[in-house]
Amino acid sequence: MTIKDIARLCGVSISTVSRVLNDRPDVSEENRRRVLAVIESSNYIPNNSARDLVKTKSDAIGLVVRGVSNPFYTHIIRAIEQAIDEGGFTMVMQQIGTCDDEVKCGAMMERDKRLRGIIFLGGRSDYTPAELAALNVPFVCCSYSNHYGSLPQDSYSSVSIADEEEAYRAVKELYDNGHRRIAALISRADDRAISQLRYQGYVKALRDCGLPLDEELVISAGTFDIKDAYRATAETLQKGTEFTALFSIADNMAIGAMRALREAGKNVPEDCSVIAIDGLEVSEYIDPPLATLCQPMEQMGQRSVEILLDMVQEKGGHRRETLPTTYRTGASVRNIH
Repeated sequence: MTIKDIARLCGVSISTVSRVLNDRPDVSEENRRRVLAVIESSNYIPNNSARDLVKTKSDAIGLVVRGVSNPFYTHIIRAIEQAIDEGGFTMVMQQIGTCDDEVKCGAMMERDKRLRGIIFLGGRSDYTPAELAALNVPFVCCSYSNHYGSLPQDSYSSVSIADEEEAYRAVKELYDNGHRRIAALISRADDRAISQLRYQGYVKALRDCGLPLDEELVISAGTFDIKDAYRATAETLQKGTEFTALFSIADNMAIGAMRALREAGKNVPEDCSVIAIDGLEVSEYIDPPLATLCQPMEQMGQRSVEILLDMVQEKGGHRRETLPTTYRTGASVRNIH
């Protein structure tokens, strides 16, 4: 079977068949339907793979991962890849640094890989309509939302936890265990993203518990990196700053802080309780096991794909979903009442 044979069977020109194979828009729907029907029934195979010859659209879904060393993303990526595969699509992944522009990367991938949609895993929370005008396909923000941006609510999709509320919950857990000198280990208080949201939850919890905000107890690491968290905590302890509990905005950072505490001669939880947010598998196997609010990583990845594929296949519109965490008690929090 050749293009000439297909054209003869359909009663169209060879150029019309060629335009259909190349997904050109200048073909009537009736002719396109007839050509595709003959291609499928005859098992015609062009120069590429049989699959690519019969279809008219790409099956590629892009995944842009911001923060190449973040261990939190491991299970989410696996869940995203599985859900994309089960949906009959192919995942194309690109990892970028924490300071890189995920939207620009996504726009370039869309053009080069003919993407049908994009999932942004990790990213800024302050997008504007002008920035996202570069994207021509549906997208989902996974693990974060557009809290500080100016996007209309019906113009984007996201799947995340309630970062501010969950941070509040973690600090309240420390307060309920008798702690009044509660430090916070953050990246930055003004990053207009997850660190700022969780810092705001810390501040609100202190206020509602009747505790003053002491700037000496706010430890800013500058990043989510375990080494920076270790360094920032060690420097704070070297200044003689006293606290009986530490809220870390991420498990990874808490692990670095616990080493700094140990090297400063402080035992966890006897001298200092530690609680975090994330639920990394490794944090369950450190000594002592970390108390943390576990994010539903697999569910987060799966729901992101389901929402995106619904939009790609025109089965649904934008949705913003907030998933609950689960408290893993661990052994790093002590009641001091």
